[in-house]
Amino acid sequence: MATVQINDTVGAIVRDHPSLAHLFEQAQVDYCCGGQKTLAEVCAQRGIDPQSFLAELEAYSAATPAPESNLGDLSLTELANHIEQIHHAYLHRELPRLEKLVTKVATVHGEKEPRLRQIQEIFLALSAELTTHLMKEEQILFPMIRRLDASDSVPIFHGGTLANPIQQMELEHEAAGVALAQLRQLSDHFTPPDWACNTYRAMLDALHTFEQDMHQHVHKENNLLFPQAIALEQTKGQG
Repeated sequence: MATVQINDTVGAIVRDHPSLAHLFEQAQVDYCCGGQKTLAEVCAQRGIDPQSFLAELEAYSAATPAPESNLGDLSLTELANHIEQIHHAYLHRELPRLEKLVTKVATVHGEKEPRLRQIQEIFLALSAELTTHLMKEEQILFPMIRRLDASDSVPIFHGGTLANPIQQMELEHEAAGVALAQLRQLSDHFTPPDWACNTYRAMLDALHTFEQDMHQHVHKENNLLFPQAIALEQTKGQG
C-alpha cells in the first residue's frame, strides 16, 4: 500500500484503503462527516497516540487483500448506482423494521429503562428525515449527477450549480451523525443489560449495523461522489 501519512485526512485514507474503516470504527473516529480532519487531528481529539495508530493502520492494510474493485475508479454514474443499490436499498429495507423494533422495546421495557423511550424518539425522527433525504437524492441530486456524467458540457440545472444541493445533503448528513452519536451513547455503545430479552438484544445489534452502514454510506457520498461531481462540473464548465 502507499504509506499513510499523519497529515492525510481520514476521509482520504478510507477512500484509498476501504478496509481501514474497520479500525476507525473501533477507535470511534468519524471518517464520514468528519472526513476532512487529518489523522493527527482526530488522534489528538480522541486521545490516541498518533504513531501507534498509524502503525496499526499500516499493519492492518498490509495484511488485508486489496479489494477487487476500487470505488475511486468508478464513474460518477456507477458510484451513484452503487450507493443506491447497496446503501439506499439497505435503508429502505431496514428503517421500517427498526422502527417496529425500537417501538416494541420502548413499549415493553421503557418503564424499567427510560432511555429506551429517548432511543425511540431519536430513531423515529431520524428515520423520517432519512426517508426524505433518500427521496431528494434519488429523484433530484443523483439524476443531476448522472446527467453531468453523460454530458460533454455542464447541463443547465434548476438552482444553478451542483454545489447547492450537495451542501444541503452534507448538512443533513451532519444532523444524522449527531443522532447516531446520541443513539450510541444512550445504548451504552449498543451493549445490552444483563436482563435484556432477545428482542432488546436484536434491536441493539440492528442499531449497531445501521450505524456502521450509515458511516460507509455518508463516507462514499461526502468523500467520493460529491467532491468528484463538483470537480467534474468545474472542469466541464471550463471547456
